[in-house]
Amino acid sequence: MTDNILDAFKENHDNKEIDVSKKIKIGIIGTGWIADAHIDAYKSMEDVEVVALADLVDGKAEAFAKKHGLENARIYLSDEELLAGEKELDGVSICTYNCQHAPCAIHALEAGVNVMLEKPFTVTLDEAVEVMRAEKKSGKILTIGFQPRMSENMQMIKKIVESGELGKIYYLQAGGGRRRGIPTPFGTSFIAKETGGIGAMGDIGCYSLDMLLGAIGYPKPLTCTGYTSDFFGKDPSYYPGHPEYAEKFGVDDFAAAFVRLEGGIILDFRISWAMNMDTAGDALILGTKGGLRIPSTECWNGEFDKPMTVYKTVGGKDIEYKVPYEPCGDLFKKKIRSFVDSIKENGKPTVPSSEIIYNQAIIDGIVRSAKLGREIEVEIPEI
Repeated sequence: MTDNILDAFKENHDNKEIDVSKKIKIGIIGTGWIADAHIDAYKSMEDVEVVALADLVDGKAEAFAKKHGLENARIYLSDEELLAGEKELDGVSICTYNCQHAPCAIHALEAGVNVMLEKPFTVTLDEAVEVMRAEKKSGKILTIGFQPRMSENMQMIKKIVESGELGKIYYLQAGGGRRRGIPTPFGTSFIAKETGGIGAMGDIGCYSLDMLLGAIGYPKPLTCTGYTSDFFGKDPSYYPGHPEYAEKFGVDDFAAAFVRLEGGIILDFRISWAMNMDTAGDALILGTKGGLRIPSTECWNGEFDKPMTVYKTVGGKDIEYKVPYEPCGDLFKKKIRSFVDSIKENGKPTVPSSEIIYNQAIIDGIVRSAKLGREIEVEIPEI
């Protein structure tokens, strides 16, 4: 690998001057646990003011405002009330449960407000298409909350592929997963069908897809053979002290798929919230000139924490070398900062819907294929 690729780790992207003469006005829709990370990031920025909060549960937004010292934030009981009441809003963070991502994003875009939409994009492909149509009509920024994109280690994967070091890419393997990691400490909104909609695929599987597909330029998915299961989620013994969670569980806790992509590329995908294994394996990118191994973690949450390894044959000899791992700081704050910068600079979204629509199409294809028990074609409607 050329030195200039490895030297990319030495670049400093955190010294940008921030113009604080004009504060960006932000609203937060949904004040559950993920909203804590959003507000912490916004409060650390001198050029941002969180002016409004909305939550369907009476009193929840008030408690959130008190917890975070937002004495001047106006409180609403729905996203539509907030959008109607805040005429000078620059952007919103949508932190609702999965099944409300699409309607809240559409309402905000139709109101002419820029959107930071937490992952997953939506629950279904059809929902994602409707959100993108609203985005296109509005001309506003829509970015999807994939903070691993902010990691220089993740960006290095793309640099390695684009350098030609691996040659033509023909096979991707998604690894990771969790041995025990159903997110019930946060209540049942993740696991109930009517709120979560999708489970492990939407929570952490979307990160796995983005890591690999983003690196190779997001080729279009063509066909999908998918499998999902819920053996652990529906087992009362999984939840000591809360066996009732098993009755509420209505999503996937494990999923696997074989996906054909444009360009003759194959994606071997698997993800889990719970399984009888410590990991589903490392992520792999195989090319005609080399292969890249991306190490798994004990509890996959979209990032890795060890050096990657490149495998090649040079002069008839098999070799491998490590790609340095670099600590990258607060990726969540970097995600929010990129959204604010996009608003201020009329820029482009860091994680655009034009890419994540393919991510969502694969998840949607896995769900549909699993129900039918056969391979299906992936068809994305015109935006």
